Amino acid sequence: MKTLVVYLMAGPEAPELAAAAVAGGADIVELGFPFSDPLADGPVIRRAAERALAQGMRTGRCLEVLAATRERLPDVPLVPMTYSSLLEAYGWERFGADARAAGATSVIVADLPAGERPELRRVQLVAPTSTDERIRLAAEHTDGWLYLVTVAGTTGARDDVSPALAGLVERARAATDLPLYAGFGISTPEQAKAAAELADGIAVGTSAVEAAEDGPEALRRYTQTLRKALDLAKIPV
Repeated sequence: MKTLVVYLMAGPEAPELAAAAVAGGADIVELGFPFSDPLADGPVIRRAAERALAQGMRTGRCLEVLAATRERLPDVPLVPMTYSSLLEAYGWERFGADARAAGATSVIVADLPAGERPELRRVQLVAPTSTDERIRLAAEHTDGWLYLVTVAGTTGARDDVSPALAGLVERARAATDLPLYAGFGISTPEQAKAAAELADGIAVGTSAVEAAEDGPEALRRYTQTLRKALDLAKIPV
């Protein structure tokens, strides 16, 4: 069974939205901690971050939202996605401890290269531009699964799945037996199915955030379309 990771922005409504995503078939929920200069994020997630910041969502408050989401979803992996500047301000060790205490299964730090801050166990990201050496390093240090960034650039919907994904999957499989989940640029059920036929699962952010803007039921329906697509994905022999 292919894994579906859904990204949501941390905010007061996030626990209810996360529950809706899981009801629609999400296996893992990423909670984005808003940042004023999110280098990896496209316009949709940037706007969501701006709204969250305007609601007073700072790191401490985001951890409270994480804890509330954990109460709603006791058995679902929850992964905060954040940036190194926020952790520098909050304190690296303090964040790692507080995130786990709030219910985090792991952490993603979008702009922190593999090999740096090894004391913070986290999901590592690799991209088509990553060298084989960098992929091996990330695979060695990653926590649970390896995040395959399918494109060079920011998050956001694309017309097609990146042609670079197949090569990245092949190189990553040579480096690790851990699950490989592909993200960035996956938004439609067709793209989800195509990506999942190469990788072990997918992560969807921009389109999930857009669906969430219309409320929990809209997000549940959207997530359900992705789940159905993943269930149709062929498993490579």
